[in-house]
This record gives sequence, C-alpha cells and structure tokens, in this order.
Amino acid sequence: MITDYHRPQSIEQAINLLSKPGYYPLGGGTLLSRKSDDNFAVVDLQDLGLDKIHPVGSRLEIGATASLNSLIDSQLIQPALSRALHLEATFNIRNSATVAGSLISCDGRSPFATAMLSLDAKLIFANANEPLSLGNYLASRSSMGSDHASFSGKLITIIEIPATIKLAFETIGRSPVDKPIVCVALTHWDSGRTRLAMGGYGAAPILAMDGNEPGGLDLAARSAFSTASDEWASSEYRSEIAAVLASRCAIILSENI
Repeated sequence: MITDYHRPQSIEQAINLLSKPGYYPLGGGTLLSRKSDDNFAVVDLQDLGLDKIHPVGSRLEIGATASLNSLIDSQLIQPALSRALHLEATFNIRNSATVAGSLISCDGRSPFATAMLSLDAKLIFANANEPLSLGNYLASRSSMGSDHASFSGKLITIIEIPATIKLAFETIGRSPVDKPIVCVALTHWDSGRTRLAMGGYGAAPILAMDGNEPGGLDLAARSAFSTASDEWASSEYRSEIAAVLASRCAIILSENI
C-alpha cells in the first residue's frame, strides 16, 4: 500500500528520496498500483522531463518515463520494435506504462524486453559514469530476486538503443494479440555482430547468441529453450518453434540488406 507520495522538481531531489528504504520511483504507475500488503512511498518522476525521445548520432535516446505508446508514435523506431510494443500490453496500459518501468519489471513473456535485449539496450543513470546493459541488469535482478534491489539511490534517465541497425521480430501465441508462447528478436549490425534474444518463458528473456559468426542460429535457438517447459508449452515445442522463428528472422534481415 502506498503510504507516502513525493513529486520532486529536480533529479537531485529524486535521487535523495530514492536512496531511502521503501521509496520507489513512480512513472506510469502500472507496477506500483497493483495490490500489495507492503507499505511503501512513491517518488513521482513526471516533473523531471524524462519523457523525451530523440536520435543522437547513431543512437536513439528514450526518456525513462516515456510511455510505450509515445515510443510507437515517435516513428523513430523500426517496425519490428513497434510490433513488439503492440503485443506488450493493451492501448490503455501502453498509454501509462513507461519504457523504464516496463523493462525493469518485465518477465520472460515480454515481447518488448525481448526486442530490447536483442538490441543490446543500455540503461543510463543520473550521476553515473557507465551505462548498464539490459542483459546485465536482468542477470543481476535474477541473483537479487527483486526488481528494485539494485536501484536504491539510483535513477534511470535514458534508455539507449542503436538507431541504424537491422531488427527482425517474430512471434507465436494462442492468438495474434496474445503475449507470446515463443518470440524471437534478431539484430544485425553492419560490423557483422548478431544478437539473438528469445522470450515467451520464464522470469526474463534469454540472450541466445551474441557474436560475429553468421551461422549457428538454429542450434542457439534450440539450446536456449531446451528446458523451457511450463503450463503453456513443452520445451520440445518451444525449441522447435524458436528455431523456425529464428530462421524467419534471418531471412527477413537478409532480404533487407
């Protein structure tokens, strides 16, 4: 239950508040508005101007509190990422859910987080020298067992993705608008670097490949889901479908070169 509310007017004020135990950032509020037996205070970030989306050289800088719909409406993202965003949530939730909040609270079925993991998205913090990759954040979250455990006294201001690369995204679910049972995102850089990320299962999307070798997609996709069984699908099904979707993504990218 929310017991205290703060609306800082500066980044410094927000960081000071977030350094206190039991104080959490409030962007769109879709996570913190869920029913909880815990008492906590919220720090409303809407007056900090962290909702801008703009290209900077070969990068796209996305404000942490930009809504998912504003990212779609910006027309600065690739169609594949827009498709993933449309599958992430309904229109009304996308209007309130923020980019940063959606990423730090994602589970393995998140199409948006899967695509952003493939893009090697970076989390930029206020007053920090180095960004944190989404992949490293998800790994640390898994070891800590909490969405908020690694963010005490820290504030994400920007999510950064490359703006000039090629991205393909393919998915399968119970219906075309459902969260995926399997989704695959494949990103290719002009340098030859290729990242394959997979979602539809577990606590977080999985990075199945990151390297400069063009081959091995089929094996990487199958291996990543070799134990991915739950109430939605067996690991055998997921492994087979993941390989098919990865192959489709590779074909899409080759046709766009």
